[in-house]
Amino acid sequence: MNKPKHLAFIVDGNRRWARKKGLPITSGHEIAANQRLEEIVDCCLEEGISHVTFWVFSTENWKRGQKFASMMFSILRSGLKRSIEKFIKNGVRLNTIGDLSKLPKGLVSDISKIKNDSQHNKKLVVTIAINYGGRDEILRAVKKLYQNKNININNLKEEDFAKFLDTVNLPDPDMIIRTGGDQRLSGFMVWQAQYSELYFTKTLFPDFGKDEFLAALKEYEARQRRFGQ
Repeated sequence: MNKPKHLAFIVDGNRRWARKKGLPITSGHEIAANQRLEEIVDCCLEEGISHVTFWVFSTENWKRGQKFASMMFSILRSGLKRSIEKFIKNGVRLNTIGDLSKLPKGLVSDISKIKNDSQHNKKLVVTIAINYGGRDEILRAVKKLYQNKNININNLKEEDFAKFLDTVNLPDPDMIIRTGGDQRLSGFMVWQAQYSELYFTKTLFPDFGKDEFLAALKEYEARQRRFGQ
C-alpha cells in the first residue's frame, strides 16, 4: 500500500468553527490543540507514518494582535503539557520549525525540555510549525548561508542550500492537507512543497477526525507521483 512518509497540515478553520457554534474564539483552538492534534498523531502511529507536521502559527498571524498571539501560545503550551507524557510513551519525538526567538520564554523552555526528553524516540516525529513562514524561512536560510565561509556560492547546489532550512532533518512532505476550504498554501513550506500532493477539504480542523484522515490517505494512495519524470 502506497503511504506517505510525511504528512503536513495547514491547520485552518478553528475560529470559524467556534463562531458557527456560538462559542468563544478560544474554543476552536482548544479543540484543535487538545483533541484533534492528538487524534491525528494517534492515526499516524496506527498507519505507520513516520513524520507529521502541524502549522499552528504563521509569521503573518502576528497581524491579529498580541492578544491573539498570547492566547494561541497559552493553548499550545497547555496542550503540549497535557499530551506529551502519552506521546513520549508511544515513541513520539517533538520537533519544531519556525523562528522561536520571538516566542514567550516559558513556551520556548517547555518546547526545549520536551525536545530533549523525546530526542531518542523514533516511531513518529511530530513537528510544530510555530512563528513559521516559508519566505521567512528562506530569508533566514540565506542569512545563515552568507555567514558560512565554507560554502562556495558559485557552486551552490539545492542540497547545499537545504541544509540551512528549518527542515534540514525532515523529508519533504508527501502530502499537504489544508482544512477549512481555502485552496492555497499561503507560504507554507515554499521550498519543500515542490512535489507534495495537495489535499484541500472544506472540513474545519476541529471536525477533522479519523474518518477525514483516512479519506485523505485513500486519496493519496490513488495518486501517481512522477516527480517531474
